[in-house]
Amino acid sequence: MKKILFVCFGNICRSPMAEFVMKDLVNKAGLSDKILVDSAGCFPSVGTPMSNGTRQQLELHNIPFTKKYSVQLIKENYQNAPKST
Repeated sequence: MKKILFVCFGNICRSPMAEFVMKDLVNKAGLSDKILVDSAGCFPSVGTPMSNGTRQQLELHNIPFTKKYSVQLIKENYQNAPKST
């Protein structure tokens, strides 16, 4: 499984938008079982919901999304992630 992690400062606007756009592209290409897409932030307010502007843009462009709350990128999460093949 290949993994893509989008990272920005707060994980409420840019990285979630990139995450859901890429998930849509991966799904349309029929690769959802081969590519895992996620996002995180360097300095997020952990648990903050995705910004309204991001949701509005995703809706405007018919990009499916789910509820997203900011998570922090930490070294331990990266080190403990399963390795790609």
